Amino acid sequence: MFFVIRHKDNINFKSVKENQLPDDHHGHILIDEIIELTGSQTKSKYPKKLRKVAVWDEENEQEIKQLLHIKSFIGTSENAVMIQIWTALITILVLKALRAMAKYPWYLSNLVAFIRLNIFVKINLQNWLDQPFVDPEPQPENNRQGVLF
Repeated sequence: MFFVIRHKDNINFKSVKENQLPDDHHGHILIDEIIELTGSQTKSKYPKKLRKVAVWDEENEQEIKQLLHIKSFIGTSENAVMIQIWTALITILVLKALRAMAKYPWYLSNLVAFIRLNIFVKINLQNWLDQPFVDPEPQPENNRQGVLF
């Protein structure tokens, strides 16, 4: 089982071995090493060795960060965890596709926040993606349902 997580600034670890990068490695890979956690709580929770790979993102001039915001797993069986990971991956892909379709220059984090706020609002999605700060035209009233009382 493999997990990719963001390296936190306050994590304590020691480098056990630095793996040599192959000649044909991707240019954005900075380092590949085997580490052990050295913090008292983290070492007791996970005493095994880990692999740390640092990757540089040229476009944003930073190390690539975690995109899957799974704070805890609802189910703990292998199948439940895999479903939650795949759901998060699919969500990221859909959000990136929406961002690519939009004329407005969305940051992914802002798009996620705005969608979260407007999830139950009936709007034309493409118009909203292109012009998020323009009030939509009012929909014509279509009262086909009679009054109950």
